[in-house]
Amino acid sequence: MAFFNHALTVAFFTSAILGAAAAPALAGDANRGAVISKRWCSSCHVVVKDQTAANADAPSFFDIARRRADRKQLANFLIDPHPPMPDMHLSRKEIDDIVTYIRSLDPRPQPAEPDGKDEELPKKG
Repeated sequence: MAFFNHALTVAFFTSAILGAAAAPALAGDANRGAVISKRWCSSCHVVVKDQTAANADAPSFFDIARRRADRKQLANFLIDPHPPMPDMHLSRKEIDDIVTYIRSLDPRPQPAEPDGKDEELPKKG
């Protein structure tokens, strides 16, 4: 019986480790994203509720979150910013953290992410 319990324990931990390794690496850290956003983005954007000044022409992070852009769209915009937004040369991890922070500002459940596959077209018939 002890061997059986040991085998179950090993199987459980092996599956937990493999499951964690297979988890998507796209999820960033919203808390870290908030810190980065306050440092680099708050001179133009409102990034936190208690912020008192920002550029009136730059959308707030709350407005961006309400637009429901998917992770990939937001990340691509931060990778290749357009003027007047400066290129801050953010790392992929910093971008993931900022995107996660922005998306956390929308209290509604997040929509499903596109899987990158083309949808199958309906067949005539």
